[in-house]
Amino acid sequence: MNTMNLWDLTGWEFAALSFAALLVGFSKTAVSGANTVSLAVFAAVLPARASTGVLLPILIAGDVLAVLTYRRHAHWPTLWRLFPAVAAGVVVGTVFLMWADDGIVRTSIGAILLLMAGVTVWRRRRADTEDEPEGVATRAGRIKARSYGVLGGFTTMVANAGGPVMSMYLLSAGFRKLGFLGTSAFFFLIVNTSKLPFSAGLGLIDADSLLLDAALVLFVVPGAFLGKWAVTRINQRLFEQLVIAATVVGGLQLLLR
Repeated sequence: MNTMNLWDLTGWEFAALSFAALLVGFSKTAVSGANTVSLAVFAAVLPARASTGVLLPILIAGDVLAVLTYRRHAHWPTLWRLFPAVAAGVVVGTVFLMWADDGIVRTSIGAILLLMAGVTVWRRRRADTEDEPEGVATRAGRIKARSYGVLGGFTTMVANAGGPVMSMYLLSAGFRKLGFLGTSAFFFLIVNTSKLPFSAGLGLIDADSLLLDAALVLFVVPGAFLGKWAVTRINQRLFEQLVIAATVVGGLQLLLR
């Protein structure tokens, strides 16, 4: 059995997953990539492979709320440029999951979390952006989009951890806050929805996992409203520092588990 039944969880485990689901909603409408903390919680409470299947519908629920909030700010030329490379990365990630056992997946998720923490630190050092997206139509821009797209597709399929990769790409392309949130909202809604048949085919999504999702998705909604309220008020620098620290702790916990 690749998934976990709702009734197998203790009260503390369900509380941890509920908090992680709330953080998914918050990250989708406030600080994209912060749900790497949710990924660490899910992978710590559930079997590593099962965690990716349980978390996916919750992420999609957050994506829907983010699209409803920021749909007018998406930059579609950037999205169309990314999708082919992302699709290739998703296929590579699916092949990886076909042969990787739970221990390898757990180690991979931990390593990806640590890598994404490093990526986020590097991104923050380069966050001096322009007013409008630029460079996406040049040859260098196309190469960059393909590179980030493949990496983002692989990390999102294996560990639902494509957020920091895409965050770095969108910021390096010159997106301001609303454009960033609107573009990433549509990007992850389309990509995560396209992953559903792959995850179901791998046995990561079934009736038991969907029952657990039904209980947890209720916590995504208040998280999304909290994120919408906080996006203009939050001290993002401090929050990102906390996210990076929590991500490093989560990655180390999975690697040493």
